[in-house]
Amino acid sequence: MEYSVKHLPRQLHGKIKSFDVNGFLITVKQRTLTFLQQIRSFGVIDTLDEYEKRKLGIFNQLNFFQLITGIIIPISILFQNQKFPASAWLTACIPAFISAVVIILNAYQKYQFALLCYFIFYPVFTCFIYMNGMNLGIELSFVLYGILSVFFLQDIGYMLFAVGLSMISYFILSIVWKSYPYQLQSANPFAYLVNEGLAILYIFYGLYLVKKENTDSQFSILAKNRELHKKNLEIEKQKSVISEKATLLETQAAALEELNAVKTKLFSVVSHDMKAPVYALRNLFRNANENNLSGSELKEMIPEVVNDLDSMTALMENLLQWAKCQMQTNTVRPQKLDISQMISDVVQLLHSQSGAKQIRIEKKTELSSYVYADKDMINLVIRNLLSNAIKFTPAGGRIIIGTHGSQDHAEIYIKDSGIGISRYEMEKINQNNYYTSKGTSNETGTGIGLMLCKEFLVKNHGHMMIESEPGHGSTFSFTLPLAPETD
Repeated sequence: MEYSVKHLPRQLHGKIKSFDVNGFLITVKQRTLTFLQQIRSFGVIDTLDEYEKRKLGIFNQLNFFQLITGIIIPISILFQNQKFPASAWLTACIPAFISAVVIILNAYQKYQFALLCYFIFYPVFTCFIYMNGMNLGIELSFVLYGILSVFFLQDIGYMLFAVGLSMISYFILSIVWKSYPYQLQSANPFAYLVNEGLAILYIFYGLYLVKKENTDSQFSILAKNRELHKKNLEIEKQKSVISEKATLLETQAAALEELNAVKTKLFSVVSHDMKAPVYALRNLFRNANENNLSGSELKEMIPEVVNDLDSMTALMENLLQWAKCQMQTNTVRPQKLDISQMISDVVQLLHSQSGAKQIRIEKKTELSSYVYADKDMINLVIRNLLSNAIKFTPAGGRIIIGTHGSQDHAEIYIKDSGIGISRYEMEKINQNNYYTSKGTSNETGTGIGLMLCKEFLVKNHGHMMIESEPGHGSTFSFTLPLAPETD
């Protein structure tokens, strides 16, 4: 007889129409998964690593299913066969009891006791069943214990003991000892097949869990390795940035320290050398005011004051150039320069200084000496070097200023017949130390000019050389790149 929804009462028909089968199945699935997750989380604490947490979850889940089957099988046997021996039935309940104990031990974080209970009591009680003359068809459980012990037992000694116990028990009880008074296969074929099927099912389930765990573990390790690699790259990048910043800070600190040392020495020298011309000028006007000096007396004092003022003027010009150089405001503007014409201009500019000491300046320049450099900087270099040559050459001496040309650069030299430079003074010059030295007519100087010459030549891709011997004069020379030829 066929029934349809329309034959049902109206109220029941409405309830069936409102019942959502898909929603019910989804709810059942979600609740089942939630319940299994709760079973897996028994005994899980934060101090365990991810791998140990996953293994503990698998162990809990396996024991839970064995607990369920350990309860269902004795009950089904009890109802299907009233002649089943009571001792055998009680013995069949032991696996469920062991699984329950294991789950409780895990819940209280007694992990090692739970493992030992499972891998010792299960094989031992299984052996006990067979030794009591009962073949219940659970000999394949020994294979399951051996497989699971390899996965769950970390201690190699415990693992070998568990595997050996299971395999030896399986060989003796299943293959060697075949005579059992009670055969479940003949007494209750259904129960026998259920036991054998569950043993095979748990073996495959255990293998599946082990395979799945290893796969998940490998993916987790790969993900962690990628994350670690990414973090390592970020750390290396940060290290590189920090190293660059540290190097920059060290460079800046060294530059600041050097600059402070330079300024300390510089101010010490300048404060000393600027006193002489200022005091000379003050004394000149004080004597003229207090002593009512005559014109001839004033005229005798003026050359010395003028000489000091010339030195102070040169000092002020060098100081301004040095300040601009340190503030990095003097951008190099290279251009094609006629070095011969520039030398002539500087010689003319210092004519009064050389004439006061009756020093003869000879020019030996090549006609085609064109260089590529900053005009103001090179003008200052030539002026300082020629001024120093005049200052340290005795009256009536001789200075030769000239040029040599080569394939890619020009060399400008200034050779004097002066007092020369001692080894001690040469070391100071090479170390860029600033010092006060008097010329042959007591002219003052600071060495700032030489420092500027070196810096400006470096900025213009040149360098300076010094040759000197005390009492035999000095030769200061420097190179500059030649100007490119134009059509």
